[in-house]
Amino acid sequence: MTNILVYALHHEGAINKNSLGAVSTAAKLAGELGGEAHAVFVGEDVSDETAGSIGSYGATKAFRVKAQAGVSQPVVDALDAVLDTGDYGYVIFGGGLLGFEAGAGLAARRGGGLGVEITGLKVADGKVVAERPILGDTQISDIAFEGLGVIAARLNAFEPVESGSPVTVEDVDVTFSDAAGKVEVVTRGEQRGADVNIEDASVLVTGGRGLGSAENFSVADGLAAAFGGTAAVAATRAAVDAGWFPYAGQIGQTGKTVAPKLYVGLGVSGAIQHKVGMQSADNIVAINKDGNAPIFEFADLGVVGDLHSIVPALAEAIKAKKG
Repeated sequence: MTNILVYALHHEGAINKNSLGAVSTAAKLAGELGGEAHAVFVGEDVSDETAGSIGSYGATKAFRVKAQAGVSQPVVDALDAVLDTGDYGYVIFGGGLLGFEAGAGLAARRGGGLGVEITGLKVADGKVVAERPILGDTQISDIAFEGLGVIAARLNAFEPVESGSPVTVEDVDVTFSDAAGKVEVVTRGEQRGADVNIEDASVLVTGGRGLGSAENFSVADGLAAAFGGTAAVAATRAAVDAGWFPYAGQIGQTGKTVAPKLYVGLGVSGAIQHKVGMQSADNIVAINKDGNAPIFEFADLGVVGDLHSIVPALAEAIKAKKG
């Protein structure tokens, strides 16, 4: 029997979507290995309701460790302590910088193997194998682990799936290392443009260099508003570097990875660094006056023309269709 441990990131009573996806994936894998998926919460005031709700996504146990949240060293100490209580073969972090840092620290302490930017997990020959994109996401490599396998996923790699019911919460006393008290979180600030939520959007309208200016993002705003619902506006690195759009809305290798039902690129060239962040979209539409733009090579629908004329007309047509 091999159990899988998941670090559950949370804030203000809500569990991070990527952590929920990691738990759902862990539950599926553990079932194939004859084990269980368990979750660990680290924080000063994690409620029974919050921690217990992780059971609704496949975890059969929830551990709670009282310590400062948002810092990697207490997370390493907490996970290290819980690992000693059961037959765990793998630890999964749902994605993000804290998971990368804490995962590296845990792997080093336990003498395990570390896989980062993981986009898929499977069971082969009784062991978990991690899939990681390489060579600019043009190829997929398989990673097997000797000893403990520590897995830090790429953002949005795993989808949450409700498959259980709330569980009771077990408190764990941890003897923290000296390093755990060296850092203090004074305040939790939001990064510039944190109100831009592109990871949960079903439709993403993305502006690239071809939009021409920050003011022209109003064209993208108009199209997103026409779609309504959870549609949002995003940007390429070129647009962000030009100061036209906040970094929080950047898609790509140095930004966020997204998987909307519909991606609409406005003046987006489709460089490989951007492609790796949005290629999982169900449908890709590109509007660009450059008929040789790389995005047309992988778009489901391409429109060659002036986006400043096409997009407003498209927005009006969508509104009319919706009545």
